[in-house]
Amino acid sequence: MFSHAFEEIGKELQLPLARHETVSEMLIRDSEVAEVLRELGSGFANDVADVIKGGKPGNLYDAVVSSQFDADRLDYMQRDRLMTGVQSSGIDATWLLANLEIASVQIGADADKVGTVETLVLGRKAFHVAESYVLSLFQLYPNVYFHKATRAAEKVFSRLMLSLVPLVRDGDSARTGLPTNHPIVRFIREPTILANATALDDAVFWGAVPLMIESEDLLVAECARRLWERKLPKSVDVRQLLEQDEPPVHHADTEARQQRAARIALRCRAIVQAFEAKANERPASSPPVFIDQVRRPPYKRFQDSQSLLNQILIQSGDGVPRDMAEISPVVAGAETFEVCRVYITERDTESRSMLMNIMRTSVGEITHASP
Repeated sequence: MFSHAFEEIGKELQLPLARHETVSEMLIRDSEVAEVLRELGSGFANDVADVIKGGKPGNLYDAVVSSQFDADRLDYMQRDRLMTGVQSSGIDATWLLANLEIASVQIGADADKVGTVETLVLGRKAFHVAESYVLSLFQLYPNVYFHKATRAAEKVFSRLMLSLVPLVRDGDSARTGLPTNHPIVRFIREPTILANATALDDAVFWGAVPLMIESEDLLVAECARRLWERKLPKSVDVRQLLEQDEPPVHHADTEARQQRAARIALRCRAIVQAFEAKANERPASSPPVFIDQVRRPPYKRFQDSQSLLNQILIQSGDGVPRDMAEISPVVAGAETFEVCRVYITERDTESRSMLMNIMRTSVGEITHASP
């Protein structure tokens, strides 16, 4: 349920079956899915599961499942754009697939050849469409995935679950408002049982929210009510305010832009650290505050991924596949999208004043701090 937001909770609380790749791997190895796949060979189910659980791609099949140009992205980019009503970020998946081929690409520089690897390569005709694909994916982050309302809801959901889990683990599940046999309670009690993990989905959670509104735990009840009534905490965009305080220089070169971005990032971290320190000194009964710091590069270069299988390679005029960032000045020049926000509930004037005082110390008098 709630996909990546729930996975982050799983990491913090060490719940391996909160990770969708782990659940998928187990289902492929030992379920009715495995029986179907074994018709293609006795070890085929395990082969597929090995591909699913992989992180950095190690071969061509891994790249189809998980790389910067994979089946997952081609699917969710179109589906998320449709379901959220975003008019931008359209991609020509048909043309991209029509110009997709497999090629052997040299590993290492000319003076230090260490072999070749088979990987996906796009033909020259797909260059501009591939460029649009990279930028379209990048634009989905500010418009959908990192939108302030999306992230606020995820933060409230995370705080709710992080408050719920200790109650169940400590034997106080009655205080959650949920019945003892509820799927969420069963999963928290026995998080290593696959059936408990597969019983969780968005519908199960939303059905549980009205029950949790009646929780005896004030924080659980508060978070559940905010999600149910969509009364999300208000965003103070720290980074945006800092960017206004230090506007970009006209005709600045790449180095100057990078230096400005580094300064703003450093100031963001300092402000958030100071705010968190003061927020932690407040009584436990104080309204919750939520910190949101995240960054997304538009495209990972080879020096970052260290794998040609992860790159988007374009067939060049001399027949040598080249990395997208090497031949596209648009992709090469696209800067990392970064978020630094603080979410504060509407009546928590104390936290807002505290944050703005810290901001004034950093950027001078700020008068436009509306959500």
